[in-house]
Amino acid sequence: MLRLLTLLTAIISFATFSAPKSELWQYWDASNEASLQTIDHQSWQAFLDKYVVVEGEHHLVNYKGISSEDKRELERYVRTLSSLDPRNYSRAEQYAYWVNLYNAITVDLILDSYPVKSITKLGGLFSFGPWGDEVTRINGKALTLNDIEHRILRPIWDEPRTHYAVNCASLGCPNLQTNAFTAKNTQALLEQAAKEFIISSKGVSFNQGKLTLSEIYDWFAVDFGTQEQLFEHLAQYRTEVKGYRGKVSYEYDWSLNETK
Repeated sequence: MLRLLTLLTAIISFATFSAPKSELWQYWDASNEASLQTIDHQSWQAFLDKYVVVEGEHHLVNYKGISSEDKRELERYVRTLSSLDPRNYSRAEQYAYWVNLYNAITVDLILDSYPVKSITKLGGLFSFGPWGDEVTRINGKALTLNDIEHRILRPIWDEPRTHYAVNCASLGCPNLQTNAFTAKNTQALLEQAAKEFIISSKGVSFNQGKLTLSEIYDWFAVDFGTQEQLFEHLAQYRTEVKGYRGKVSYEYDWSLNETK
């Protein structure tokens, strides 16, 4: 009976999964463009340097090898970011702040439940992953990963390449970048992340002339515009997409992005 319930729960979760809409949380839509303050992401960079391994088209995380000390340092980094008021910083500093916070929290959530086969196994019994769970508090306000991505990053910056920046700890997801985002490197990293994903088979794949795209382009179609606009975006890195008129299918691999 328990196994049947678990199976039915998984089926319901997958069947009802849909990407949240981009809806602005007005409170966070403020910045101080006169500020010259910067936010230190060195501890996150040190973590990435130590535990992210590039294997082919994937950036994998050595979850099993992460020491207790480095786990605590990761938690300290998240607490430090959460103690700041991002509205006191420039938009450029804010963007790097939110992306790094999202990615660091995601890794920390995996570590809290490791070993686990997929991030979709996290969360409550009837949840598909942890995205709707409270993960931090900033300025006394509870935030979820969905809040960070869909109520802050997407609506404030209106930047479709954000989907290549935030990482959901899955093989089908755009890679967790080996460099922490900063105000200075954001544009270069977004461009690098977009190119990496689109030239990879998990982003865009042709098989006997048929086009398969990541589910990201279906879930967040509104961010990429019309199909013609999406293909123009993809064709910047995969010229064979240009002029494609056939059927499009979508795939996504939720397996954990871990080293073996």
